[in-house]
Amino acid sequence: MQGALAVRGLSKSFRSQPAVRDVTLEIAPGELVTLLGPSGCGKTTLLRLVAGFERPDAGTLTISGRDVTAVPPHKRPVNTVFQHYALFPHRDVAGNVGFGLEMRGLAAAEIERKVAQALALVRLEGFGARAVSELSGGQKQRVALARALVLEPELLLLDEPMAALDPKLRHEMQVELKNLQERVGITFLFVTHDQHEALLLSDRIAVMSQGRIEQVDAPEALYEKPRTRFVADFLGVQNLLRGTVGELSGGIARVVTEGGLVIAAQDDGGYRKGAPVCIGLRAERISLVERAANVLEGAIDDEIFLGDWTEWRVRTGGSVLSVGEGNVLARDRRRGDSVTLSFPPEAVLRLEDGGAAA
Repeated sequence: MQGALAVRGLSKSFRSQPAVRDVTLEIAPGELVTLLGPSGCGKTTLLRLVAGFERPDAGTLTISGRDVTAVPPHKRPVNTVFQHYALFPHRDVAGNVGFGLEMRGLAAAEIERKVAQALALVRLEGFGARAVSELSGGQKQRVALARALVLEPELLLLDEPMAALDPKLRHEMQVELKNLQERVGITFLFVTHDQHEALLLSDRIAVMSQGRIEQVDAPEALYEKPRTRFVADFLGVQNLLRGTVGELSGGIARVVTEGGLVIAAQDDGGYRKGAPVCIGLRAERISLVERAANVLEGAIDDEIFLGDWTEWRVRTGGSVLSVGEGNVLARDRRRGDSVTLSFPPEAVLRLEDGGAAA
């Protein structure tokens, strides 16, 4: 039970503008859950509600089985790591990490011992006497983490803590943070707008749009089976098509798109003959080499070189589809070339129209 978070029916508005709308979410002890979504979707407001920095207009918050809805921030068993770290420039590293312990009135020897343990946890042994100005961005982030962890919170809140890091360091710190969370076993609630960061770090991801949670799932399930058009779009499904369901037979639904394509989709039980439908197709699931149930003829409109692979924009019928291909295969293709697209019915995603485009 320690570290469990239960959010039930939580709502918050600012000047009559809803920021969080009737959100319900449960997090198990020791779980790392990420709130993912674009700017303005409500994820940081939800984090601030959990921290106690904002008071909800409706709903309840329970941490470790205790109702904390009306409890002030300093009395909640949580700590927060902010995007800009909020380190004290006039204190050295040890002084920053030990500040909260000083406020609790611990003896100097006990503070020194706990600070040393916290710095070792984030791989900053021997950095206690360093000035904050002497630290790199990644080291500052580790100090902020150590300062939060030294107080032994039941729940750690992280508000885009890696947004200021360069891409290479950010990736290294993502792996490091995930390993750290697994070692300490504390429940983490993480906020980001970066889908790759969320997929790498999380046990589960809650995708938010317009103040609501659109879908909560494990990273693999969310990536493979986004439920709504918004979630699919935000998680990088580039080919989103509207159409009408034609024939249904043998476990296959034939969708006639607005661009005139006829696409065979595996029937998941949600297709209805004659009904409008939105479908999605990941670029990497379309092949320019192998043949599958769906075969479409087209021509290359454009190419985007992405290092080890190329994204082709292929015009087929009245639509332009994005197709991903490794550069070993892609090197002999050119704009204007005629190509054949193919993909299996199970690659087609049926999507609800929840939320809005990112």
